[in-house]
Amino acid sequence: MDFIVSGATDIGNVKKTNQDSYNVKVISTPMGKMVFAIVCDGMGGLSMGELASATVVHDFNQWVFNRLPLITAEKKISERTIREDWENLIIASNEKISAFGKQQGFAIGTTLTAMLLTQDSLYIVNVGDTRAYQLTDKIVRLTDDQTLVAKEVRDGKITEEEAEADTRRAVLLQGIGVTPHLYPQFFSGSVVKDAVYMLCTDGFRHVVKENEIFAALNPTKMVNAADMTANIKGLINLNKQRQERDNITCAAIRTF
Repeated sequence: MDFIVSGATDIGNVKKTNQDSYNVKVISTPMGKMVFAIVCDGMGGLSMGELASATVVHDFNQWVFNRLPLITAEKKISERTIREDWENLIIASNEKISAFGKQQGFAIGTTLTAMLLTQDSLYIVNVGDTRAYQLTDKIVRLTDDQTLVAKEVRDGKITEEEAEADTRRAVLLQGIGVTPHLYPQFFSGSVVKDAVYMLCTDGFRHVVKENEIFAALNPTKMVNAADMTANIKGLINLNKQRQERDNITCAAIRTF
């Protein structure tokens, strides 16, 4: 299996700084090509959310550079190994960002969605309301939002439609740097050929529907890096035309 990757971020219409951070890369390993992708949405005063999101992206990139080669050199990778590594990494990042925020006198934090695609498996970790999707002949969300309104939807207290218009939709239940005891969500499964895997911040999908995302980013439209970038930027511009107020970020992987 091979991969094409792309991504884009935009400050949006309102904010003075872009507090989103992301990275997506193809990696050559003894077990074949892999892809690592990460998207973080920072929050905090005095633009410090940008520092929080960039810190988590940096910490995970260090794992890719330093730890992943050791795992793949043994030609053996497991969900347990990935889960334990990522959980320890998130705990360390949480403590570091929380301590820095306390030194500055205000809370800063970030959401996280990270994904590792191997030749046959995928691994995802999620904290907050950044999301991962799989697009084949349909669009499927792979993560659950850790937000107050999402929990109320799951509990049957409100509907999906009510959640979209709820003024509390940005209230997070989990955030790296702002939650003392984190409970990251982990997901694993099989990688599908001729599919698109997409990670995004909430600013990318507040005012754009999932059917619109599918129409622009489905595998028939994402055939090379140039098209992928153009399609992602097209949706970013659509968000801005519809007066999205947040930063807007998306990273995508095409399998073939």
